[in-house]
Amino acid sequence: MAGANSFETEGTLFEIFPTEQKTSSFQAREFVLEITDGNYPQLAKFQMTQDKCAIMDTYTKGDQVKVSFNLSGRAWSKDGRSGYITNLTAWRVERLSGATQAAPPPAHAGSAPPVESYAPPVTPVQPTNQEADDLPF
Repeated sequence: MAGANSFETEGTLFEIFPTEQKTSSFQAREFVLEITDGNYPQLAKFQMTQDKCAIMDTYTKGDQVKVSFNLSGRAWSKDGRSGYITNLTAWRVERLSGATQAAPPPAHAGSAPPVESYAPPVTPVQPTNQEADDLPF
């Protein structure tokens, strides 16, 4: 199945979604791989289709894996709008040696904390006396 548009990458399974029956004859399953790229982890969403969907049944979040995938894309147009779709279609997932199914996600020692911790702190705005008087309650 390897070809000119076949690639491999390694990372940690960040999220695994259930298989979805898209039509009566087509099913797809998505998963997200956290890939270390310098100081910032990258989250890439892959899909599997048809009989390949079952491959993810033996994996859990936190597993260290190598993913073989094809890169494909196409243009779309609907209701006067147009755009492009890029798919990373995985066709093989391999557990990296030494990794176990129950392996915890890697610590990000020496790198930036996970993306969700980058949200700036929210400081509540206190209404002025005039604004407080305008409230209906």
